[in-house]
Amino acid sequence: MKRFFQRYVEFIRQPDVARLLLVALLARMPVGMVGFAMLMFLREALGNFALAGSAVGIHFISMAAAAPVIGRIIDRHGPRTLLLVTGIVQPIALLGILACANLRLPFAAIAACATLAGAFATPITTLTRTSWRHRFESEADRRTAFALDSVMIEINFTLGPAIVAGILATLGAAVAFGFAIAVVVVSFVIFFASPALRYFKRSGPVVRSLLGPLAEPRLVLLFTATFGNALCYGLLEVGYPAYGTSLGLPALAGILLAVNSLGSALGGALFGGLHFKASVERQFACVMALMAVPVLLHAFVSTPLAFGVVAFLAGALIAPSIAAQSVLVSRLAPSHYATEAFTWASTFIVSGLGSGMALGGFLVETASLGSVFVTGASVVGTMAAIAFLVTAPRAANSARAGP
Repeated sequence: MKRFFQRYVEFIRQPDVARLLLVALLARMPVGMVGFAMLMFLREALGNFALAGSAVGIHFISMAAAAPVIGRIIDRHGPRTLLLVTGIVQPIALLGILACANLRLPFAAIAACATLAGAFATPITTLTRTSWRHRFESEADRRTAFALDSVMIEINFTLGPAIVAGILATLGAAVAFGFAIAVVVVSFVIFFASPALRYFKRSGPVVRSLLGPLAEPRLVLLFTATFGNALCYGLLEVGYPAYGTSLGLPALAGILLAVNSLGSALGGALFGGLHFKASVERQFACVMALMAVPVLLHAFVSTPLAFGVVAFLAGALIAPSIAAQSVLVSRLAPSHYATEAFTWASTFIVSGLGSGMALGGFLVETASLGSVFVTGASVVGTMAAIAFLVTAPRAANSARAGP
């Protein structure tokens, strides 16, 4: 245990690391706030969840589609100019949603603003992960950095919605959405003024391909596993509310999601502080294989307490899987595709989450609650088998471990 804490102390004492972790937490607060606040505001303004959900879905689809393009621009021209553009356009587009809804303009106007806001979403999450890749040359340090990064993300997804929920309950949906937009602006300022941008390294003239990082077969396998992994998370996002509703306790969904996030945060912290002899490829595959067990157990427990236990256990493996995936992206992606590779990873994660939530809703309505978790376990187990194919010769691994 002493060695565990010493590892973190030594890591955080390195130059700028503590500041970068704080920036990672503060600058990414919008990720847990904007979608939720937008959904609740539009639900109130438009009068139904269908249109509100469609607008939020359009926003995230636009974000996922634009991310690789943004990543390629950053790799070629650096992050500063693009950050300035997105930092201005995104909040204006979000304010456009607020104005269009209040003025009762056609839904097409709201959808257009949602598309623009998604396409120009400030890529702070991707840039943060890329900065860790450039900041550290040691794979052990990168693994610790990405593990802590995953913990920060879990805090964002726990704290952000809680803040929005508090404003919803006291001041209303319009104020909550306006506050989320203000947080987008503040987060941009925090990140732009941080030391993170100092660590970006632009590669010299190189031959680039149209496919970019997708020309690397192992990255394609990794992104495939990432998609399936995220699809499993999406199934859980639907399964927990469905379970709570089946008991007549819809608020239980929030508790289960919080327990799952708590497990993920603790699992990420443990993963970053421990030393494993197995390669990161094996760690990624084994974590997903282990995750299939508690995900499947959801289908065979009935009491809220037992459900909470398996939700915690499933969550404890989420952050380690994301951290291992990030280390592999940083290793397998050529340096001139560093940012684009992380944006592709984000695209597969977002599309996987959306696909999982859509599939989960279909299974709940047409099959059974248990089928959601059986499907999730089957998918993540299959992804574990695919992840075992993401291996490289020892020499290639060593060559790619540098920046």
